[in-house]
Amino acid sequence: MATADVENTAENAAENTAENTAENTAENTEHREAGARLSTAPREETALEVPSLGPVGWARWAWRQLTSMRVALILLFLLSLAAVPGSMIPQNSADPSVVEDFKRRHETLGPLYDKLQLFDVYSSVWFSAIYILLFVSLIGCILPRTWQFVGQLRGRPPRAPRRLTRMPAHTAWRTDTGPEEVLTAARSLLRGRRFRTAGPDASPAGGSVSAEKGYLREVGNLVFHVSLIVMLLAFAAGTQWRSEGGKLIVEGDGFANTLTQYDDFTSGALYDVGAMDSFGFTLKDFEASFERSGPQRGTPRDFRADVTYWEGADGKERKARIEVNHPLEVGDTQVYLIGHGYAPVVSVTDGQGELAYRGPVPFLPQDGNITSTGVIKVTDYRDKDGERDQLGFQGIFTPTYGIDAERGPHSTFPELDYPVLSLNAFHGDLGVDSGLPQNVYQLDTDNMEQFEDEDGDLFRADLRPGESVELPDGAGTLKFESVKEWASFQVSQEPGEGWALAGAVAAVLGLAGSLFVQRRRVWIRAERGEDGTTVVEMAALGRSESVRIPEELGDLALALQSGAPPSAAPPAAGDTEREPNAAGKTAAAPGAAEGAGPSSRGETE
Repeated sequence: MATADVENTAENAAENTAENTAENTAENTEHREAGARLSTAPREETALEVPSLGPVGWARWAWRQLTSMRVALILLFLLSLAAVPGSMIPQNSADPSVVEDFKRRHETLGPLYDKLQLFDVYSSVWFSAIYILLFVSLIGCILPRTWQFVGQLRGRPPRAPRRLTRMPAHTAWRTDTGPEEVLTAARSLLRGRRFRTAGPDASPAGGSVSAEKGYLREVGNLVFHVSLIVMLLAFAAGTQWRSEGGKLIVEGDGFANTLTQYDDFTSGALYDVGAMDSFGFTLKDFEASFERSGPQRGTPRDFRADVTYWEGADGKERKARIEVNHPLEVGDTQVYLIGHGYAPVVSVTDGQGELAYRGPVPFLPQDGNITSTGVIKVTDYRDKDGERDQLGFQGIFTPTYGIDAERGPHSTFPELDYPVLSLNAFHGDLGVDSGLPQNVYQLDTDNMEQFEDEDGDLFRADLRPGESVELPDGAGTLKFESVKEWASFQVSQEPGEGWALAGAVAAVLGLAGSLFVQRRRVWIRAERGEDGTTVVEMAALGRSESVRIPEELGDLALALQSGAPPSAAPPAAGDTEREPNAAGKTAAAPGAAEGAGPSSRGETE
């Protein structure tokens, strides 16, 4: 008998173990199905799958790796890292003269950087390769996710799991309202809260309603990735079809939008110079104001340029004001105000008493107080004997003159409080007849000789507006007549600028939606109990854990109880939950006073 009892006990234990294992497996599968397809994000593999040998297998494996989220993030990081040299090393697209100066000063690094295309980072082979791979990766990642998301929108929320008590948040109560009325009210409530619903699949004995919400999370995710593609396309268009030029204009002078009028000009490879917008403008007046006291003394407060502009060859002149960050827009072209300075008006008479030069000469600022340097070149000149010669002057203009032993002449304030023009004078060959281009703001004194005064010292003059000075040896007269202001403008066309801005805004909004919108599902089941009352169960499941899921379930439960109020009668004796809870114990269904609050512990409260 003892042997038979042991055999029966072992047989029963084996049967129970098999049944529990099958039941747990079914429950786990059901739980996974309840939370399936809450996201269309690609699943990351813990290890790379090595494909079978063959071109097709390797091609599929490479495509899967390229379109994975992991590789897309790596490429995005590499793109940002590759852009760093473009901000640290001079670029040919910005200023070729600075690049040439860098090569002269760095005889070893210059050729190396040139071979690595570090002077043309954004058009280099390696930058373009990263750019194109990222573009392909994003498209390959977005298309299947979009198709999968469309399938989710066309589908129905999944049916309610058999055991709602296993969900992260759940609640239950009893009511005298019939199951059909409870489910109808539940469906109406969920739709009023903008849930997508399925059901009720009701019967006289009961049924359930399934609902889902938070699709904006995946929409935001997709919008973010599409916005990255838009920004990449805008960047490519801006690189290939952009143009940018600079022009310094003295008050009273004008500008026409033709290539020969620019001081410097750069454009993309596909830009058509013949397609320039036809317009021009004249700088009528420039006004600048600065802080005069306090710790911010000398800080610019207001820069504005008053201009008259016209469109086309016969366009009517119109007035406009250009300010910092408020450009003049003509067609697809923007004219930005980017700089300001002073242009002393000087006149030079030669040794014969004839006027050899007269006009404003822009001096370039060297510090915040607009201490400026510049040169004056006089090519049409005759000395006292009538012989042809050339004069050159170089010096400093100070809007508010000051001098000390360390810095010498310098400006102490950026406005014209006490303007002084300090010059050295040279005569000889300026080099302008050699046919080689020259910088108008630099004086080549290799073939020139500096004037000396009667004492044999190098000639130097400090002039106030209206003052003049006689040059040594009867070489003529230099007069400082007045001061004009100049402004520098950047004239640019950025075809991808609007798309880049729209992409950036959409990316921020999409990222905010993907971070702050919670994808979640809610199930409501109503079934007739043995005592004749209706048992109402509610459960919620989110893609990730959040305190808002139980809170939202509690709000829904309270709202549903207005149409299905808890029963005042206690549950009948022996009437307990039909299913064990997550802890493997049987919990009694709650009474009227204690069933409304959701639980996240896996037990029915």
